[in-house]
Amino acid sequence: MSVQDFLLRQYAKYKMKDVPEAQREMLLPMIEKNPELFKKIGEEIERRVKGGEPQMKAAMEVMKKYREELATLMQQP
Repeated sequence: MSVQDFLLRQYAKYKMKDVPEAQREMLLPMIEKNPELFKKIGEEIERRVKGGEPQMKAAMEVMKKYREELATLMQQP
């Protein structure tokens, strides 16, 4: 594991501290496979929340938008 991978994993754990451990462990490998996608998702959610949208609604809408990319990541070994 490179230093960059380690830092990415630690940052993701920090940002997902309220997410249950099992879900976190499922998401971390996906984040490591395509960190740019998750950065883009996070930025879009943040923009919507700052615009006044509730965080849960913003997250659900953004995840729907990127559903195909996320499904592809889940299927990769």
